[in-house]
This record gives sequence, C-alpha cells and structure tokens, in this order.
Amino acid sequence: MARPREDKNLEFLYKAILQLENLEECYDFFEDLCTVQELKSLSQRIVVAKMLSEKSVYTDIVSETGASTATISRVNRSLQYGCDGYDIVFARLKDLENNEL
Repeated sequence: MARPREDKNLEFLYKAILQLENLEECYDFFEDLCTVQELKSLSQRIVVAKMLSEKSVYTDIVSETGASTATISRVNRSLQYGCDGYDIVFARLKDLENNEL
C-alpha cells in the first residue's frame, strides 16, 4: 500500500498529534479538529478493529458498535493487509493496562 509520507499536511497533522501529552489534551484537540460525526466514525473503527483482533464475529460487532458490515470488512482488510498500526496501538494499550493493575 502506498504511503502518503510526502504529504506535508498529513505530516503536520501527525506531528501535532504526537505533541499531545494526556487524555484531556486529546479530548480538546480532537474536539477542535473533528466534527462529532468524524469522531464517532473514528472511534467506531478502532472499536471494530479491537473486536476483530479479539476474534469477535460480525454479528456481535454490528450489535455492539452499530457499524455496517461494509465498515467491518474495510477494517478487517486493514488488520489483515495494512501497516500493522492497529496491532502496535493495541499492544501498547495492553501494556499500559497491565502496568496500571
């Protein structure tokens, strides 16, 4: 998959996100940056990815998230053939959760 690394706007966005230091800053930044619908879509996709990575079935994912089967399929393709971004984040979140116990 081609990566738009030469896109200066995307690079600026990613660098901006990396400047956030805590959950409250993330809330503030993303509420300023995104519409309510964009935030719902992004959060739905990551929950779908998490459920797929935990081997949940489509019917359970639809029921819990309200995502369409088309969205679930797209997320599943990213999990299977993407850049492993979800895997990186999920592993770090699991480490964080384990360290908080």
